[in-house]
Amino acid sequence: MLLLPEDLRKFFKDPFGILYPDIADIIPLIKGKKVYTVGDVVTHRLLEYGIIPTIAIIDGHTMRSPVECVPVHYDLCIRVKNPPGSLSDELMTGLKEALNSPQAMIYVDGEEDLAVIPLVIASDEGSIILYGQPGEGVVFREVDQEAKEKARDMLACFIKTPNRH
Repeated sequence: MLLLPEDLRKFFKDPFGILYPDIADIIPLIKGKKVYTVGDVVTHRLLEYGIIPTIAIIDGHTMRSPVECVPVHYDLCIRVKNPPGSLSDELMTGLKEALNSPQAMIYVDGEEDLAVIPLVIASDEGSIILYGQPGEGVVFREVDQEAKEKARDMLACFIKTPNRH
């Protein structure tokens, strides 16, 4: 398991991409692209536009409160545990499995926020990753070499620890 030290978490609050106030602003930018979502609300909002993400990573919560907007049925639904402030081995394995599937949903027992980092590293260039920035809007991140390098730098801040459940 990789754990983000408490004192570094504040540096991960800034958007890792371009912040848009509303997902409607992003719709024209994602036509014909492979789109991945991290977060229940952003996934639900994209589905309202008739766009099914190739991979949706959700945890059943928004801003620590339960949500009822469960996405459409995916043929592959992967359940993983991932404690807050971490990237569990289970989550990393689930991401690899999802990326090797035509479409998948990863349901996280815990917190999914940091999944954006390994998702950027593992995704094909040209893919789009969308995630919610609570109270501000949606972050749009196109995967390119610069994004992959920044994600690797972010991942280097994590500390390898034994798995905890």
